[in-house]
Amino acid sequence: MSDEPREHRLKRLHMRSMRRGIKEMDLILSTYADRHLSTMTDAELDVYDALLNENDQDLYRWVTGQEAPPAHIADLIGAVSRTFQPEK
Repeated sequence: MSDEPREHRLKRLHMRSMRRGIKEMDLILSTYADRHLSTMTDAELDVYDALLNENDQDLYRWVTGQEAPPAHIADLIGAVSRTFQPEK
């Protein structure tokens, strides 16, 4: 973990969520970031940061259920996928 202040880290991760390669992932990840980043633990932010390093085409296929995500980010991909599902 770096010495980056939490506030700066949250802003950086939010910006990276909004500025993706494809518009669909901009919308999906920025919405997820808006709703969840501020309440995530440092360990959860580490996983989210790693997710942001993945290719957008792969992320889109994982989030939409077209392909299974890698095990190390599967739980987070599931949470991101649920961002646009209606609450029960």
